[in-house]
Amino acid sequence: MGTDLVIQGGNIRKIDINAVAAVAGARGIVRFGPEAFRLHDVVAGNPAVDQACRNAAVDLAYVPSGRKLADFGLVVMDMDSTLITIECIDEIADMQGIKPQVAAITEAAMRGEIDFPESLRRRVALLAGLSESALQRVYDERLKLSPGAEAMLARLKELGIRTLLVSGGFTFFTERLKERLGLNYTLSNTLDIQDGKLTGTVNGAIVDAQAKAARLKEVRELLGLAKDQAIAIGDGANDLAMMAEAGVSIAYHAKPVVREKATYSFNHVGLDGLLKLYP
Repeated sequence: MGTDLVIQGGNIRKIDINAVAAVAGARGIVRFGPEAFRLHDVVAGNPAVDQACRNAAVDLAYVPSGRKLADFGLVVMDMDSTLITIECIDEIADMQGIKPQVAAITEAAMRGEIDFPESLRRRVALLAGLSESALQRVYDERLKLSPGAEAMLARLKELGIRTLLVSGGFTFFTERLKERLGLNYTLSNTLDIQDGKLTGTVNGAIVDAQAKAARLKEVRELLGLAKDQAIAIGDGANDLAMMAEAGVSIAYHAKPVVREKATYSFNHVGLDGLLKLYP
């Protein structure tokens, strides 16, 4: 099986595709709409090609020729800043007037500087006393799907590919998204709420990096799939273990530590960029 080069992004016109194709030794070019090209049978890893794409602020991916999205059976997604554009806990904190304090802990955890369970405990503790109604306000007023999410999910559903949403965030949001989007499986944390107010604690074991990875493996085995039939999409350090359990991993607008380890990085396109990698 040969290798194709997929180039996509809003600044695609800044790339001289014919020049890139010549340098990469491509044997053919196919255009997918206004923002994506597929170059067939290239030589992977040419520094000149990689630099040209970086200069133009577009994404590139070397993918196996002929591999289709239908070859996969499971797509696993992180929630905050991946399937959705916000970090829910930061927006909840904003209702309490403490978003900067909580966001700083979130960022440190995403970079891998703080152990995730400890960071979550510290952030949730700051929310003690907040009304449960604040969660609904965040869902109604601030939660937005990431660009391309609906197109990607529609295609996955069309192909019968199962979906798993895993999150170090909260069931209040994952379960609503599951119902709204027709997702198959979820895993997340449950906030403790007493008398309509957050107590500042989480019920049960915290969903950390290893829990995410274990859930992916559990669902993958339940479906009778091989590792290379699973795709995992995430953005933070606590997604790395989960991403390692999938045959293909995608760093979505992610931290550098995640981009370094992922199979592919989407820095300039939406989640529907997946559909250009595997038609």
